Amino acid sequence: MGVMKTGRIAAGIMSLVFACALTGCIGNPSVKTPAATEAVVTENREAAEVTTMDEQTKRRERSVQVCTSKGIKTNAGLPLLPAESETAVRDMDTVCRRAVASLIVIQITFERIDNNKENIDFFIGELKRYGVENDLLPAEQRVVDGSCSQQDLINVQWEYECYWSLVWALGLIDDITDASGCCDCEKAIKLVSECGSLDEFTKKCSMRSTAEILDMTDLYYCYHWATVEKRIRPETAAGDLDEEVVMERRRGLEWLISDEEDDWAEISLDT
Repeated sequence: MGVMKTGRIAAGIMSLVFACALTGCIGNPSVKTPAATEAVVTENREAAEVTTMDEQTKRRERSVQVCTSKGIKTNAGLPLLPAESETAVRDMDTVCRRAVASLIVIQITFERIDNNKENIDFFIGELKRYGVENDLLPAEQRVVDGSCSQQDLINVQWEYECYWSLVWALGLIDDITDASGCCDCEKAIKLVSECGSLDEFTKKCSMRSTAEILDMTDLYYCYHWATVEKRIRPETAAGDLDEEVVMERRRGLEWLISDEEDDWAEISLDT
C-alpha cells in the first residue's frame, strides 16, 4: 500500500477541542397432529428462506445498478452478503470509541514522521481525555508507544478511510458512494474536535439501520472486486474508483458487521 494520497492537516486544526410461536394449543380442539405441525414448520422455514434470499438478491441488484450508473463492471458470481437476520452490527458505543481512537492515532502518525514530541504528547493526552486510550488496535498502540514501523505509520494513516465508513454508519455524513478519492480530512477531524468529550460525540450520532449498512458494504464489495480485477486485467471498467480508498472503506464496513475480528487489520477482504 502506498503512502496516503492526502495533504497533512495543520496541527492547529487537529488540536481543536474535540447504538405463533406454535402456541401450544394444548387442550385446544384445533390442535394440529404432529405430522401437520411438522408440515407447517417446514413450510414456514422454506418461506423464510425465500424471503431471506429475496432480500439478499435485491440488495445485490441495487449494488449492480449503482455500479452500472458509474461505468463499473460487476461480477454475477460474487457471493451475496448475509441477510439482516443473520447480521449483528456492533453497538454504537463500540463504534464511537473505535472512530475517536483511530482518528486521534492517525494524527500521531504525522507527528511521528516529523518527530514532534510536543504534539505527540498532546494527542496522547487527547486519547486519555476522550477515554479511549484502552481502545487501540495493535498497530495503533505501536504508533502511540513509539515502537511502530514505517509500514505501521502508513497503514494507520490509511485508517482515515475506515474512519470515514464509521462516521457514515454513525449518521454524521450523508453519503460515501463516491470512492474516487480520499475523504475530507478536515471535516473528519472536526467531527471529533468540535466535541469536548466522547459522550458529546456519541450524543450527536445516530446509528444507521442494519439494512443500510449491509447495502453499503455490498456496494463496496462490488467496488473492490472491480478495482482488483482492473489491476489484474487493465481493460476492466472500474469507473474512477481508487482501489486503496475502496479497500480501506470496505475494511471499516466489514468490521461493523464482523463477529470474529476486533482488529480490522485482520478482517478478510477477499474478492
